[in-house]
Amino acid sequence: MAAEKAKNVAKDVVNQPLTPNFTAKDYSSFFLAGALCCTLSHGAMTPIDVVKTRIQIDPTMKGMSLISGGRSVVAKEGVAGLLTGFGPTAVGYLGQGGIKFGAYEGAKKYLVELSGSRENAIKNRTAIYLGGAAIAEFFADIFLTPLEATRIRLVSDPKYANGLVSGLTKIATTEGVSSLYAGFIPILLKQVPYAIGQFTVNERCTEFIYNRMTPETKANLSSPSKFSITLGSGIIAGFAAAVLSHPADTLLSQINKGHGPKGSMVYRLVVLGKEAGITGLFAGLGPRMVMTSGLVASQFIMYGAIKDALGARAGIEIHKEEAA
Repeated sequence: MAAEKAKNVAKDVVNQPLTPNFTAKDYSSFFLAGALCCTLSHGAMTPIDVVKTRIQIDPTMKGMSLISGGRSVVAKEGVAGLLTGFGPTAVGYLGQGGIKFGAYEGAKKYLVELSGSRENAIKNRTAIYLGGAAIAEFFADIFLTPLEATRIRLVSDPKYANGLVSGLTKIATTEGVSSLYAGFIPILLKQVPYAIGQFTVNERCTEFIYNRMTPETKANLSSPSKFSITLGSGIIAGFAAAVLSHPADTLLSQINKGHGPKGSMVYRLVVLGKEAGITGLFAGLGPRMVMTSGLVASQFIMYGAIKDALGARAGIEIHKEEAA
C-alpha cells in the first residue's frame, strides 16, 4: 500500500507542469507593471539623461561631470532645458518597458520548458537569463527606436521641434520614415547588452544574497530586508548594464544627430567608433552609471510592488539553492 502511494505521488510530480500556465491576465499584469515602472523611472531620470547626452555629443561639454554639465545646460537654456525630450522618453519607455518585462517573463518560461526539466533549467539558468533578456529586448526595441531617435534629436537640438508629435512628424516627413529606424542596429547593440546586464546580473545577485542565508532567515525576512536586497541587486545590475551598453549608447547619440559618413550602418558605426576611440566611446559613463543604477533598482522595486498590487502571479524562479 505504501509502495503504491509513493508511486502515485511520484507520478503526480512527473505530471506536474514544468512552469505555471500564465493566462492573458498574467501577461497583461506583467505588461502594465513593466510599462509603469519604466516610464516613471526613465521620466524621473530625464535631467540626468539630458546632461549625459550633451556630454557625448557637444564638444564644448566634453569631459564635464554630471554637476558641471547640468550647470552648463541650465545656464544656456534654463531649468526647462533639463526636461528636453521628456515626452518621447515617457511614451517610448511606457511601451518598451511593458514589452520588455512581459516578454522576459514569457521568454524565460519558454526557455525553461525547452530545457526539459527543472534540473536542466537550473544548470543552464545563466543561458536562460541571457536568452530571455535578448529576446525580450529585441521586440521592445521595435517600438522604442523611433521614439528614441526623436528624443535624441530634441535633446541634441532643442530648437528642432516643440515636442514628441512635432519632432516625430518632422523627421518622418523631411527625412523619411526609414530615418526613424536608422538607429535600430545601434539601439539593439545598446539595449540588448543593457537588458542582459539588467536581468542576468540582478538574478545572479539575488541568488547569491539568498544563498548566504539560512532557511530560517529566508522564511522570516522582513519587508525592509527584502527591499534592501532588491535595491542592492538592482544597483549592481544597473552598473553592469551601463558599462556593457555605453559604447553603443555613445554611437547611437552620434548616429541620431547625423554624424558620420554616408554608407551602410555598419560602416558608419565602424568609422564613428574609430574616430571616438576608447575614451570617446566611454565619454559620459559616470553620469550614466548613476542614472542607470537608479533606473534599474527603482524598476525592480516598482515592478514587484505593482505586480503585488495587481495580484499578479509570481515570475518563474530557477535559482540554484546552496546550503548556507
